[in-house]
Amino acid sequence: MATPAAPQGQRADDREGPRAEDGRGGLRAALGGLTTRGRSFLAAGAAAAVCAYVLGQADLLRVGLLLASLPLICVFVLHRTRYRVATSRRLTPQRVEAGTEARVQLRMENVSKLPTGLLMLQDHVPYMLGPRPRFVLDRVEAGGRREVSYRVRSDLRGRFPLGPLQLRLSDPFGMCELTRSFHTYDTLTVVPRTTPLPAVPLGGEASGYGEGRQRALALAGDDDIIPRAYRHGDDLRRVHWRSTARYGELMVRREEQPQRSHCTVLLDTRRAGYQGSGPDSAFEWAVSGAASVLTHMLERGYAVRLLTDTGAAVPGEGSDGGYTDTSTGDSAETAGLLMDTLALVDHSDGAGLSRAADVLRAGGDGLLVAFLGDLDEEQAALAGRMRARAGAAVAFVLDSGAWLTGGAVTGAVEARIRQLRETGWTAVSVPPGGRTADLWQQAAGALRDTAAADSYGGWA
Repeated sequence: MATPAAPQGQRADDREGPRAEDGRGGLRAALGGLTTRGRSFLAAGAAAAVCAYVLGQADLLRVGLLLASLPLICVFVLHRTRYRVATSRRLTPQRVEAGTEARVQLRMENVSKLPTGLLMLQDHVPYMLGPRPRFVLDRVEAGGRREVSYRVRSDLRGRFPLGPLQLRLSDPFGMCELTRSFHTYDTLTVVPRTTPLPAVPLGGEASGYGEGRQRALALAGDDDIIPRAYRHGDDLRRVHWRSTARYGELMVRREEQPQRSHCTVLLDTRRAGYQGSGPDSAFEWAVSGAASVLTHMLERGYAVRLLTDTGAAVPGEGSDGGYTDTSTGDSAETAGLLMDTLALVDHSDGAGLSRAADVLRAGGDGLLVAFLGDLDEEQAALAGRMRARAGAAVAFVLDSGAWLTGGAVTGAVEARIRQLRETGWTAVSVPPGGRTADLWQQAAGALRDTAAADSYGGWA
């Protein structure tokens, strides 16, 4: 039997048909498919035959043979069934947020010239997504098709396989059931929950132009302009005739591109930094908060990157300084890459933030937003040194012990927050169950107060 479950929107056909393998092994497997009713008939027939032999009753022997032969005939007929079916699975959408439902649609078509008997479809679904769906199809005519659907939902992040699909055949008397499994499956990606954030200024925005050095040179004299070759569609008024004569081809002045604002989201994943687990744990809040900030910044046109304490950055070294390339305008693909990464992120075994500090030291301009777990004095000092290269830095500090017990934030965490603020961070304490949008607004207010105080102090 060929694989039936195709990628989304496609159909894969089964051209061999759901039947048992040929030979003794296949027939033995078919006998293993006897139901409780079939085994009862077989046992009753054998008992009747023994009693008939002991009592010398020929009529009882005929009854015993009839009872025993009925399930065996059903096994043989079902074993020789040769109709073929084609199935497909459609998953919409293939990427959902935690706590959101996705719809799975199964389609089965009888491509043989014979009608089917009683069929049962069963799709393998991880227990985190709900109960295993089962559908009974009474009879599918030759060339007919049936469509069924079910919904899945998970409160946990991750990637979950759907499939393979199982087709269970049964005879009209319910004596035997044979299960045939298809091979392919689809994958449902459950990403963290995201919260819409208010559009408030947090600092770190870029201003000016990306070719400021060339712009300054252009003010010094026309000979210092760095031209480039003419491209189809360039304005002819930008043609630089002196360079054209020098290089023998049409040259134009470079355009001055506005600098893109950058944002780095630092996610602390240290196992030592969090207590508890589950959808309502402090770590899951940090992952959800990072997803919300990344989505928000992409919508505002920032070039973003996700950085963890292990030093791993997404999208990675192939992009512009490790940031996403927003010049193509394909923010949906970028957001999908980041969300897929956060769907699978887990605790690291690292003890500190040194690797992340090395990455930020190499290039950490723009806005830095950090989601930090439990910090000791040494890690807080290391986080304080990360602030030096950032235009603005906001830290959401979680007390995982308070999240585990539902109590108030401890004095040790408050001390770490004061330590971060002394180094220039805008540090916000995250209470158990805190709303991301409210804390985002609180961070913006703290930044405005700090900027106003600095401005007043400088004017005085």
